[in-house]
Amino acid sequence: GAAAVVRLDVVFRQAAGSYIIENAHRINSGQMPEWNPQKSKDFFLFQTDDPERAAELIGEIVQERVPRRFGLSPQDIQVLSPMHRGQVGVGALNERLQATLNPPSSSRPERRLGGRIFRLGDRVMQIRNNYDKDVYNGDLGMIVNLDPVEQMVTVRIDDRIVAYDFLELDELMHAYAVSVHKSQGSEFPAVVMPMMTQHYMMLQRNLLYTGVTRARRLVVLVGTPRAIAIAVNNNRISDRYSGLSERLRPAI
Repeated sequence: GAAAVVRLDVVFRQAAGSYIIENAHRINSGQMPEWNPQKSKDFFLFQTDDPERAAELIGEIVQERVPRRFGLSPQDIQVLSPMHRGQVGVGALNERLQATLNPPSSSRPERRLGGRIFRLGDRVMQIRNNYDKDVYNGDLGMIVNLDPVEQMVTVRIDDRIVAYDFLELDELMHAYAVSVHKSQGSEFPAVVMPMMTQHYMMLQRNLLYTGVTRARRLVVLVGTPRAIAIAVNNNRISDRYSGLSERLRPAI
């Protein structure tokens, strides 16, 4: 009674010769990734050990530097963070990036929910499964209509339009920045990811590997080589109970 095991080791997401691929393999095997501005065309590190400066840099990279150098829209760039709190955590980065990329305007209606403001044009993520709407935890979209009179928000998710009334907005979060965990299963043209020693509790090899491999064309890390080294050397992964063995047992 044994089940065959297949290991998938051919990468299709990135181009051959990509530093993203090489560095993903290096990270996965416990080696430091390499970045060489003269050679690499798709893997970069902006070095700073100051969280406030890192947050500023991330805003500049998404709004100006990557679009100017690589011809990508800010919509093509996903910021991934290992943490939710702090200056380069998901919460603060979403506030900063919303203010930068989709600021208040008389032409963009908005709705406040608690401490958050949902605005026409915002990038959002579904954060729980909703089978009635056929949307699921982790689905990404954009607010394409917000009607204060009807109290409705319309979100485009892939090629579908999904309507929410204002009472359902707690099913959404801003998604200019999302956690690495929430990004699993997704891919993006470009990924920007803070790697700061202030996040040392969440600096883990599997999170760095996951973040890097979400990108098809470009990875930009913002932080310090020391933080990257901490992540590469930390291969402790929390045990996760999936029930897979119990489900396989009747078949073998």
